[in-house]
Amino acid sequence: MILHLRAKPNARANQLLVAADGTVTVRLKAPPQDGQANTVLLGYLAEVFVTSKSRVELLSGHTAPFKKVSLPDVDESQLAAVLARHRVS
Repeated sequence: MILHLRAKPNARANQLLVAADGTVTVRLKAPPQDGQANTVLLGYLAEVFVTSKSRVELLSGHTAPFKKVSLPDVDESQLAAVLARHRVS
């Protein structure tokens, strides 16, 4: 499964938010320097989707806020369930 999202570093806490239009934003506690935010992002997504951190891969957006992440162990129903739990009203 490929997840398209927007990463926002320097947040107070790690948080996954899904807007009404389906846009996924991940707030990250880490700063954007030296790939720290990307490392935290991958670890946080592994935690949220209950998969191994080594199976979560950043495909694009290494230095950009818009990212494409591979979650090979996550199927569509699991993705939909997780995103539904994090939907912002």
